Amino acid sequence: MNRPNFLVFMTDHQRGDTQPPFHLAKTPNLDRLFAHGVAFRQAYCPSPHCCPSRATFFSGLYPSEHGVWNNVDVPNTLSRGLNDGVRLFSEDLRDSGYRMLFSGKWHVSAEEGPDSRGFENVYHPHSYHRYARTPDLSEWEIYDKGQCGSCDGKERGEAQVMRPYYPQYVQYGTSENPFHDNDVVDHACEALRTVGTEQPFFLFVGPLGPHDPYIPPQRFLDLYDPDEIELPESFSDDMNDKPALYRRTRDRYAQLTEAEHRESVRRYLAFCSYEDWQFGRLLDILEERGLLDNTVVLYVSDHGDYVGAHRLWAKGLPCFREAYHICSVMGYGGVQGNGRVEDAMVSLADYAPTFLELAGVPVSRRMAGRSLVPFLRGETPEQWRDALFTQSNGNELYGIQRAVFTDRWKYVYNGFDYDELYDLKADPNEMVNRINDPELQPVVRELCRRLWQFAYENSDVLTNDYIMTALAPYGPGILFSSD
Repeated sequence: MNRPNFLVFMTDHQRGDTQPPFHLAKTPNLDRLFAHGVAFRQAYCPSPHCCPSRATFFSGLYPSEHGVWNNVDVPNTLSRGLNDGVRLFSEDLRDSGYRMLFSGKWHVSAEEGPDSRGFENVYHPHSYHRYARTPDLSEWEIYDKGQCGSCDGKERGEAQVMRPYYPQYVQYGTSENPFHDNDVVDHACEALRTVGTEQPFFLFVGPLGPHDPYIPPQRFLDLYDPDEIELPESFSDDMNDKPALYRRTRDRYAQLTEAEHRESVRRYLAFCSYEDWQFGRLLDILEERGLLDNTVVLYVSDHGDYVGAHRLWAKGLPCFREAYHICSVMGYGGVQGNGRVEDAMVSLADYAPTFLELAGVPVSRRMAGRSLVPFLRGETPEQWRDALFTQSNGNELYGIQRAVFTDRWKYVYNGFDYDELYDLKADPNEMVNRINDPELQPVVRELCRRLWQFAYENSDVLTNDYIMTALAPYGPGILFSSD
């Protein structure tokens, strides 16, 4: 059996509408992949955060089953790594004879690295250890040196968000090697040049861009005319009908002028173009070595970025589309597409079963995701999903949140505030919260039922019935009641 090679390029914070066919950003190499493959225009992550989303990508499970809910490296983390018994597709491919190569960002566990899960480290300068179950006070070192002072009497610099007695934060800038992404791709290129062809390989490349702060090299910034940058339609949303936390998060950016918001968009798009250039370096080597015909290539992101939507940036609990919508383009290696756009709802959990099916590796364990192979062959799977679900316990600023959305409706359960309901047909930018519309309560009830059904099927134990915590409008008993 001639099993395919795989190249996966996973960016960090890249919104789905920066890929073809949306073309918000200039991405000639992603366009090149699209011309030889399929773009999934409705691909979403399960959580707007690196660690839970990456754990979903590698396991095919949602956070409720793989156990990673937040940033595994921060002192106030709820989880340092995967639940006991969770297996990753990288282990299956290694055991079936694949050579597994890894360069860049992992962020699945703080206690074990990719080399513990089937990979050879090409470039991954991090160490891992078992954490003591005691308070981690390491972040206090930032403050007890007296370097985080008052902002009194100080003039705010361009793109600076002034935060008294916190470290300085500047929204954008420039760098010739942002987050050392050039090093990540240099090592990946060397691996591609030297990897043998006697056994199939899987190369994962994980740059950190276009994560904030947005610091692309100047030559990519020059691709974008400042006068042509537009702010999102939802930039004017006052969010008075949405959870107070959303407004408080937005208010962090209130110091930025409209011109600085526009320049932030420009820097973000330039950063996406920089990552596209890095991706093109890898495609060039595959082409030079004659490996494209037998290498399945995936360009994907772990989660999105608000990029000014609702005047927000980066990612967090505000449950808007921009934070969840991800890039997903697959091509070469026998993929039948040639620029085809697929509208099916795709989850980050779908890639693990996809890789395993393409590699001919049978797996008997249950996964939340489904294989995308039929789409890659130009077929339409039977009974494909018509809804997607999100799971978040907060991005270190903790708050329980679950959501379900279809093509028409989006319902968000907020354990920390009041809920949200959006009519996505009439209001695609999620500007008007309809949760209090009495005529739509049947919609809320049905979406609650679907949310609990997904929770039941994916081991989500959001079932505490204590009076102070059981706040959903309809409880999990709706699944088992005849009324």
